[in-house]
Amino acid sequence: MTPFIRTLLAASAAMLLSGAAVAHDDADWRSAQNQQAKSTRPLVIGHRGAAGYLPEHTLEGYALAIEMGADYIEPDLVSTKDGHLIARHEPNIVNTTDVALRPEFAARRRIAVVDGAPEEGFFAGDFTLAEIKTLRAKQAFGERPQQFNAQFTVPTLDEVIALVKRKSLEKGRTIGIYPETKHPSYHQALGLPLEGKLLNALSRAGWNRADAPVFIQSFEQGNLKALSKLTKVRLIQLVDANDVNADGSLDFTAPFDRPYDWTASGKPELLARTFGYLTTDAGLQEVASYAYGIGPWKRYIVSTVATPDGTGPGEAKLELAPAGDLIERAHKAGLKVHTWTFRNEQRRLASNYAGNPINEYVQFYKLGIDGVFSDFSDTAVAARNLYELETNPAFANCLKLQARTWAEQRACQSGAQ
Repeated sequence: MTPFIRTLLAASAAMLLSGAAVAHDDADWRSAQNQQAKSTRPLVIGHRGAAGYLPEHTLEGYALAIEMGADYIEPDLVSTKDGHLIARHEPNIVNTTDVALRPEFAARRRIAVVDGAPEEGFFAGDFTLAEIKTLRAKQAFGERPQQFNAQFTVPTLDEVIALVKRKSLEKGRTIGIYPETKHPSYHQALGLPLEGKLLNALSRAGWNRADAPVFIQSFEQGNLKALSKLTKVRLIQLVDANDVNADGSLDFTAPFDRPYDWTASGKPELLARTFGYLTTDAGLQEVASYAYGIGPWKRYIVSTVATPDGTGPGEAKLELAPAGDLIERAHKAGLKVHTWTFRNEQRRLASNYAGNPINEYVQFYKLGIDGVFSDFSDTAVAARNLYELETNPAFANCLKLQARTWAEQRACQSGAQ
C-alpha cells in the first residue's frame, strides 16, 4: 500500500469517526436520477461551466450552462492554503483571475513545479479562502467575450453544490456535478490532499452514494484506485496526450505522457507506459476494476491528419482520420465513455466539419459516445436534439409536447412513449 493510499484511507476513517452523516435527497431527486440512469441519451457536461461565454468556473458560468440544458457541470478542484476546495482549472490562478493586477499579492508570484514542470504565477495553495474571495475571475481565452472579466468571484465546492441543488429544484430535472481532482500528487505533497475534503462535501450534500448525480474524475490513477475503496460514487479515469502527429498518431510528450503518479512512482513497468495503455484492451480491463468509465481526449476516438493542401487556422487545416473502435471496446469492458472538449471556434474544427460544430457532435453521438464535455452546452444540446430527431422518430413529439413530469420527459426522450 502506497503512502498516498494510506493517507486517503486514514482521511476516510477520520471522516467516518467524526460522525459525518450521509443525508438523503428527497424522493423526487432520487426518482429523477434513476430515470436519467436508465436513459441512453449521451450526457452534456458543461465544461468548466459555460466557458465559451463567461469566465470559467464561476457560479454564473455554471448557471448559464444549466440554462442551456447541461446535464452536469464540471468544477475542477484545487485547494487553498487553509484547506478549502475551490473551483479553478489549475493551482496556478494567474490566467483565470485578476490576481496579477493586485499589488497586495505581487510578492506571491513565484515559480512552482507542478507534475514535474516548472511554471510561474500565483498558486491557490499560497492563498487563504478569504484572500481568494477578494479576487475576480477572468476569461482565459483571448478570442472569447472579455466584458465579464472582474465581475464574478471564485466559488467553493460547497457553493457549487448548493447552486446545482437549487437549479435542480427550479428546473424540475436532475443536474449533477462532475468534479475533477486536479493534480492529486501535487496537492498531496503540499499537505493539502483533495479527496477526503471532496468526500466530506459530498456526504454533507447527501451525495456520497452510488446513485448520486456525481462523477469524480482524475488524470491520475492512484487516487482513483484509493477512492474506489472509500466511496460508491462513480469514478472516471481521464486519458490525456500532448498532441496529434501529422499522421494521426498521438504524441506523448511530458508532462502529458502518462498519469503523473506513474512518473513519480519510478516503477519501470509504469514508466514504460503512456496514457495510451489505458485505451488498450488490457488497460480498459484494469480501469474497469476501479472505475465506472473513461474520459479520453476525443482524438483517441477520432484523430486528425495533416494534408498537403490543408488551409486555415489550427485544426481547420486538418482532415479527420477514420474513427477508431475505442468506444466499442470500452463498452465491452463495461465502461462508459465521456470525451472532451468540444468547442465552437473555427480553428478548433477539423475541415470535414465545414465550420459547423453541430457536425462534430453528431458524429460522436452516432459513434455511441456516452457523454461530451462542451464549452458551449447550447450547441451540444441542439446537436443532440438533431441527432435524436434523425435516429428516433418518436422524439419529434417530445419537442412538440410538454412533458408533465421529469419521468415522463425522460421516457419520451428514450422513445418509450
